[in-house]
Amino acid sequence: MATIKAKKKFNKKALGVLQGSLLSTSKVADTEVEAYDFIRRQLRDLGWKVKNPSLNTGGQVWTQNQCLSHPVIKLALVKNRPENIIQVSIDRLWVIEAKAARKDLEKALTEAENDYCKPINALPGKLRAVFATGVAGSEDLGYLTRTRVWLDGKWRDVTINGKIATGLLSPQQAEFLIANNVSDVHEYAPPQRLFLSAAERINELLHMGGINKNDRAKTMAALLLSVIEEPPSLDTRLSVLIGDINSRCKEILTEHGKPDFAPFIHILPPTNTSNHVKFKAALVKTIQELQNLNIRSAMNSSTDVLGQFYEVFLKYGNGAKEIGIVLTPRHITRFAVEALGVSSDDIVLDPACGTGGFLVAAFDHVRKNSTPQQRDWFKKHNIFGIEQESAVAALAIVNMIFRGDGKNNITEGNCFSTFLKKKGVNGHSSAGYVDKQVAPGEEAVTRVLMNPPFALKGSVEKEYRFVTQALLQMVDGKLLFALIPLNVLFGSRDEKIWRQNELLAKHTLLSVISLPDELFYPAAQKQVAAIIVKIRNAPSKGTVGFLGTDSSRWSYQIEIKTASGLRI
Repeated sequence: MATIKAKKKFNKKALGVLQGSLLSTSKVADTEVEAYDFIRRQLRDLGWKVKNPSLNTGGQVWTQNQCLSHPVIKLALVKNRPENIIQVSIDRLWVIEAKAARKDLEKALTEAENDYCKPINALPGKLRAVFATGVAGSEDLGYLTRTRVWLDGKWRDVTINGKIATGLLSPQQAEFLIANNVSDVHEYAPPQRLFLSAAERINELLHMGGINKNDRAKTMAALLLSVIEEPPSLDTRLSVLIGDINSRCKEILTEHGKPDFAPFIHILPPTNTSNHVKFKAALVKTIQELQNLNIRSAMNSSTDVLGQFYEVFLKYGNGAKEIGIVLTPRHITRFAVEALGVSSDDIVLDPACGTGGFLVAAFDHVRKNSTPQQRDWFKKHNIFGIEQESAVAALAIVNMIFRGDGKNNITEGNCFSTFLKKKGVNGHSSAGYVDKQVAPGEEAVTRVLMNPPFALKGSVEKEYRFVTQALLQMVDGKLLFALIPLNVLFGSRDEKIWRQNELLAKHTLLSVISLPDELFYPAAQKQVAAIIVKIRNAPSKGTVGFLGTDSSRWSYQIEIKTASGLRI
């Protein structure tokens, strides 16, 4: 009897072990199916033709068993098959292997190299597997991705702008690496379409996570800072994850001399613990989106990637208007600095800098047209930005931190009570912030680039007041570029009084440029660009150039020249 009972007990235990094993196997299988879907989505988004090349003309991606439909691959692998093999070109392949646990990333990468690429490369002929990728993770915890390229007889990490690639490669990137026999893709920034789709998805993710749209900008800033180096560990409680993110942000801001801005991008968990699961899911999936964009690599390019990302993120997430951000398209900021001829000797001010687009454009222009020493001086001592919204100022600082440039003199403040006074630093001209208007002759600014906030109905802070305040900071004879509503130049009442008594009586309106209406969505006002020369005793009459494409009553001039050599 005892023997019978023991046998029954053993059978129950064995059954339990078997059931547990089956459940575990099922869970792993389900997770790997998620990985298959993730890889295919990413490849499709990046522009690969996700079809079996053996059956579809133009197809580029074999999935598992499909890999063995190619005779040479089948000969090399026999019955083994990875998650995917991609036909980069007629004789160059890319192997992707996936694992269910993030800790197994290196294992996935090693298997891609040794179990799949190596046998293919051992066969005679021209067909070679030159890329190996490991993907590890799940939908709940996100995926890690690493890619290596076979170069000079060894596997080397693929980098983009000097940073290890965290997402899959696009066809253009893969082709570039092969054609140039290198492991780094230089000067890469994700195409605008990828920004747009990622921004839309992230806004939806943060919405589903219960994050108010007015808090999404600071949440995004925090998450971006948290992935500057390796991303935070996601396999943990929400409180630990948020603590890690906030700690990373504070450390980086402190390192860059801006610790006071840490509270403005500090993430707080929901007060109701029942919302913690969806809140964490939003953070995890957003970090995944950033990884897919190779965001760290993109930030290391010479383009204003973060500014572009925020422009799309806020513009299409309907959050810009609520938190006071005026979005300036990047081609407009580039036009402004080129029109004003910004140089390394200029002291540049944006008194309402937002996320820093004008300042970044000024730095990029100077970098292309100056020596390394001039560039370094300019970014440390000659770029100034004021932003009254603390959270928005934090975004501008994050923008500059990712670029490593120009963050020193971005400050939170009211431009109507924050002034710049000239000073010398080691024999060079610079400026410093003071809290009162400087005396004539102590002005420092030689170039102003600005897009002042749209004036709310009944507000005393009209757009033209920002222009006046900026002109007060400027050296005589220097140039200001401002984006302002059309009614500031053609409206009656207060605007007319300002034009007569301030603008035209004391300065020179050099040119007005018409701009397409859709550039400034969601703002409904018609915008123009005005270029003004600060002259304390301006002539009462002169020629103003009106440039545009949509107003037949305006005169057109293709080129305008002034004594300062300005060319439009």
